[in-house]
Amino acid sequence: MSEPGRALPSRPSPLQHQHRTRRLSRAVHRVGCLLCWNLAAAMTTAGTDLLLNPRTHWWNRIWPLPWYLTCACALAWAALRAREKTTRQQPDDNPSPGEFQ
Repeated sequence: MSEPGRALPSRPSPLQHQHRTRRLSRAVHRVGCLLCWNLAAAMTTAGTDLLLNPRTHWWNRIWPLPWYLTCACALAWAALRAREKTTRQQPDDNPSPGEFQ
């Protein structure tokens, strides 16, 4: 039994669901863009290391950093994209492929 005056949990309204879905889509898009920019930076630093062979003391510590960030962004993007796909609503009036009449 629930406490008197306390509302039962309910499904979010369609507007709340749309807002949450849009916010998640924006996050997926931004992390995807960050992933692309990190990959471009990683390839640039790898090319610089290969062709120019900089001999500064800090270069050997800095040039792999974009590769690590690319891996982290790829994991974050994959997790956000999976979450985005699970939050999409399936239309109720369209049968799924296994439910044809």
